[in-house]
Amino acid sequence: MAEEESKSFSVELSEKGAIENKGFVQNEVLNEKECNASSQEELPETCAVGINSAAVQNQDCEVLKPFAGMPKEVLLKFSGQARYRVTREILFWLIIASTPVLVGATIAIVAVSPKCLGWWQASPIYQIYPRSFKDTNKDGNGDLKGIQEKLDHIMYLNIKTIWITSVYKSPLKDFGYGVEDFRDVDPMFGTMRDFENLIAAIHDKGLKVIMDLIPNHTSDKHSWFQLSRNRTGKYADYYIWHDCAHTDGTITPPNNWVSVYGHSSWQYDEVRKQCYFHQFGKEQPDLNFRNSAVQEEIHDIIKFWLGKGIDGFSINAVKFLLEATHLRNEPQVNKSQNPESISAYSELYHDYTTTQVGMHDIVRSFRHTMDKFSIEPGRYRFLGTEANKQDNIEATMMYYGTSFIPESDFPFNVYLINMENLSGNSIFETVSLWMKNMPKGKWPNWVVGDPNTARITSRIGKEYTNVINMLLLTLPGTPTTYYGEEIGMENIASENVTFPEKSPMQWNGNLHAGFSEGNISWLPVNLDYQNVNVEVQKTQPNSTLNLYRELNLLRSNELPIHRGWMCYIWNDSNVFVYLRELDGLDTVFIMVLNFGQESIIDLKAVVSELPSEATIRLSTNFSNTGKVVNTKTIKTEKGEGIVLEYKTRKTVHSMEAFQMKCFVAEKACYSSALNILYMHC
Repeated sequence: MAEEESKSFSVELSEKGAIENKGFVQNEVLNEKECNASSQEELPETCAVGINSAAVQNQDCEVLKPFAGMPKEVLLKFSGQARYRVTREILFWLIIASTPVLVGATIAIVAVSPKCLGWWQASPIYQIYPRSFKDTNKDGNGDLKGIQEKLDHIMYLNIKTIWITSVYKSPLKDFGYGVEDFRDVDPMFGTMRDFENLIAAIHDKGLKVIMDLIPNHTSDKHSWFQLSRNRTGKYADYYIWHDCAHTDGTITPPNNWVSVYGHSSWQYDEVRKQCYFHQFGKEQPDLNFRNSAVQEEIHDIIKFWLGKGIDGFSINAVKFLLEATHLRNEPQVNKSQNPESISAYSELYHDYTTTQVGMHDIVRSFRHTMDKFSIEPGRYRFLGTEANKQDNIEATMMYYGTSFIPESDFPFNVYLINMENLSGNSIFETVSLWMKNMPKGKWPNWVVGDPNTARITSRIGKEYTNVINMLLLTLPGTPTTYYGEEIGMENIASENVTFPEKSPMQWNGNLHAGFSEGNISWLPVNLDYQNVNVEVQKTQPNSTLNLYRELNLLRSNELPIHRGWMCYIWNDSNVFVYLRELDGLDTVFIMVLNFGQESIIDLKAVVSELPSEATIRLSTNFSNTGKVVNTKTIKTEKGEGIVLEYKTRKTVHSMEAFQMKCFVAEKACYSSALNILYMHC
């Protein structure tokens, strides 16, 4: 019965002139005369596929049209029909020919493109002193959870890199720089779990974090020192021990070496009956870096913290790592001074206790260890060094390493901090000193505040705070900002405070400036916290905080400021003027920064190619932003800074008069046609 119904259905389809199917047709429903299901080769003999039915009306074979659910044999027949053969041939050979062209173009673009900036170049570094940043457990001391709680403030500033100063377990004799355990967090700041949570939170927000590494010395509470003073095994030689006389409480040291904090660098130890060497406090004995086991210990510590997820280190007190083995007396600054009266660090030339031969090899070995953790894309590990020698710029530049033997990514540049007098000329000389001596292709850094220096506002005056921040964020390189400088915090005005620049961060107008909800804070809050705090300044359009933020946004959004040329235009006792430009872009920025008294300068006379007018893109006085000024009469008030913007295709750095006044860290040019950066202009 089923066979009869099937045949009836096939006849019905034949009368309609085509095969129909409502979804599924078995092979056997095909008429044996039309298609033999057992042989695919016989199908073309009985069925014309894809041919107009009128052309075959006299044939006995009916036209086969495609239908839903067609059997494999019919599907294969249709797929085997040639369609658009010429077009397909053309497309095939075009693809073949274009492939090497595309590969070549890709290689060419990569070859001519400048190196991408690293994360440590793309953003300012925000330095946090943890004890003073934010207290969450109400004990009056800032902690790791407090940093995590305030990460949104870092984001608001458009900063991508955080520098956390020492949080190692320590007796806090030197604010955490005499470490008792390099692999643990001091309980004051929290636990290792708190640290791990902080790192995860920082990375979740797309930020990076670096921390201090203090390899030169430890606390005298460190287990290594306790073992060394007892001459236990390999630890006997972990520190620098020498015989010295100790009679009736009087020590006769091996030589005249003086510690940074004053008086002899040698301290007698009653347990070992010898003197140990300390470049800083007597509670901070120096490690013996001529012992390879000590070096290996520090490498293991580096690996430990990199394994925790940190993105880099700032190495503290690098120049002190090695001392001369001959123990000769260091030369006196004043040769006529009685040698027995020498007690201050400044009274000696430290030829035998700083920057000894082999010290740079140690730093390079640190770099090598860190590079092993930089293999993963996007996880480059940064290395900075605290290494400035104010009287020897060439020695400072050695910390960059060479193009063949890398060392630190940059030494932290505190030359702006150490300026004795503020003026347009002194700023120019300090900036120029670094840029002229920096090795070709290296990246500059600028620091205007740190935990051991009076704050900007207290050091140079409140009226110059904003213009210093404008300088910091518009110079080429990586700026470094000490917490609180973005709101213009001042030192504590108290004679009883030893380190007034470490006062608690001023978050709002609440008790303890929002730093702590406890009854006390480890240092008193500055009395100006009701007006100088983050919460208030966010609502003030012309505040120090919002100017800092706008300057940082300008820096990150404008290629000429981010990585372009810098050309010195003018400097005198009042103003320092420089220009930022990039080949291929017609937008140019001129910074006119006043570090003296009211001034009027004619920029058109200095650079004849300047247009007659320029627009104030940003000003320390927000009401001036957007105004158009005449370049022949640029006026600035005391402490005022303005960023001028104008359009031109004539670059200043290519002009003969400015050949020796222009610098670029990593050369880049811009193509508006291709919207890419390239190297060869």
